[in-house]
Amino acid sequence: MKGWLILGALIAFAASGQEPVFNLDVRLVRMLVTVKNSAGELIGGLGKTDFRITDSGVPQEIAIFERLTAQPLSVTLLIDTSASTAKDIKYEIASLQKFLKALIEEGNPEDTVSLYSFNWQVTLLNTFTRRMARIEESLSQLKPDGGTSLYDAIYLSSQELRGREGRHVMITVSDGGDTTSSKKFRDAVEAAQRADAAVYNIVVVPITNPVGRNTGGEHALETLSASTGGRVFYPSVGEPLDRVFTGILRELRTQYLLVYYPRGVPTGDVKYHPVRVELPQRKDLRISTRAGYYGDTSR
Repeated sequence: MKGWLILGALIAFAASGQEPVFNLDVRLVRMLVTVKNSAGELIGGLGKTDFRITDSGVPQEIAIFERLTAQPLSVTLLIDTSASTAKDIKYEIASLQKFLKALIEEGNPEDTVSLYSFNWQVTLLNTFTRRMARIEESLSQLKPDGGTSLYDAIYLSSQELRGREGRHVMITVSDGGDTTSSKKFRDAVEAAQRADAAVYNIVVVPITNPVGRNTGGEHALETLSASTGGRVFYPSVGEPLDRVFTGILRELRTQYLLVYYPRGVPTGDVKYHPVRVELPQRKDLRISTRAGYYGDTSR
């Protein structure tokens, strides 16, 4: 997008015979939006005029609108290999393989996947690729052990997502909250937001009774997902987990892309900009999107 803006300026100045002087604010804010009705069904038939955006309380004009956007996906998978996952990890891997097969074979030919494992440490197993054989080999070698450094995993993997073209998605598969990270919850949230990543947290519930579960950690993951436009799921392994992955993939294929140039918003020391996307005439529908962006980025 920046390239097209600069090219247009060059053409205009060339036609006028003047020397070009650049003073362009080419910052764009991209909002990926999922819309559902009260029954949880995805809604893909809305138009540009149905949406309203405010940035720091200031109404904005939508410059680019795409319905069912097909922009390429960069999907980062984070799989928990702490000791407590030993019982279920083979089932989680089986569901992941089905998801990856559908993602690579049925989507944009530029969709790519990266893979991290995390226990007390975070390990990059595969950089962004479309080669399923490489990812499957990495998955087959996972060995559960140690604690759970989920916040570290989100923080570190976000660095690889930043700057990539298209849409950014992070999917975590864990059995509970963080226990051993050096990074804090707020560090993970900020890193994901700076990477413009929608975070889908899948908590494979080890027990259904709240007693003994890390409910505080689960609530933190709910906050993280809500602030980035993702969701949290609590399936058991097998078919329920398969359905979660199918649902995520369907959401990614039914997203709206809304792009605007921020106008009239606070500048200077203000770093974080809260953004609100609404459907003024469709109060019956629910929107999922990120809660804002950092003003010192260009995404």
